[in-house]
Amino acid sequence: MANLPLREGMEAPDFTLRSHRGETVRLSSLLGRKVVLYFYPKDDTPGCTKEACAFRDSFGEVTEAGAVILGVSRDDETSHRRFAEKYGLNFLLLSDPDAQICRAYGVWAKRSLYGRNFLGIIRATFVIDPAGRIAAIYPKVKVENHAQEVLATLQKMPDLDLVGRAKGRA
Repeated sequence: MANLPLREGMEAPDFTLRSHRGETVRLSSLLGRKVVLYFYPKDDTPGCTKEACAFRDSFGEVTEAGAVILGVSRDDETSHRRFAEKYGLNFLLLSDPDAQICRAYGVWAKRSLYGRNFLGIIRATFVIDPAGRIAAIYPKVKVENHAQEVLATLQKMPDLDLVGRAKGRA
């Protein structure tokens, strides 16, 4: 991915999106928790299914590390609901139909597939710390072992106490 507009340490762009469960999710409402925000091209395609199922399978460990998983694509809520039900996904899938959030995170870009150029979502993951800052960016995700790589990052991150300081630090 060419030049992402975001860097580690920057405040994560806030957003409000609808989930496959019909809920409205606002990133800023998750302050105090770690967030795995992953962008993927399309529901129920081979790579996206493999990635979603890997996050599903690591859900318990991710939750134990104090994090929530959010998957984002341009697919609508109905498509997300079918995808989540088909594969037993245990985290929220968010719909960004106009790619506004994809643009804010720099994952809406020119892509090429079978010699055809088009605009689309580039698979990327952002790990957001409890203070709402970007702690890690995976800009060109290879699905194999990615969920475990993200989990290792989460497990190394400090939690925040009630006044927003890293636990164990003054």
